[in-house]
Amino acid sequence: MSNICQITNKKSIVGNKRSHAMNATKCRFKINLHTHKFWIAKKNKFIKLKLSNKGMRLVNKHGIDKILKKLKKVKLYG
Repeated sequence: MSNICQITNKKSIVGNKRSHAMNATKCRFKINLHTHKFWIAKKNKFIKLKLSNKGMRLVNKHGIDKILKKLKKVKLYG
């Protein structure tokens, strides 16, 4: 699977690492992804999501039910 947060759609970016002499070396900056299982009380089952740290904070703030409802509107989650 690719390195994309399923809630925020954040993904890896490409940039340059700079040495002290300002030499540029291409580099890929990956996001802080975690796989986490959430309990859905309405469906009476667990779902597994790949989330960035920001996505985890959004779930803690708003709740998984509200987040999934929003994702269904955007058609990111089945």
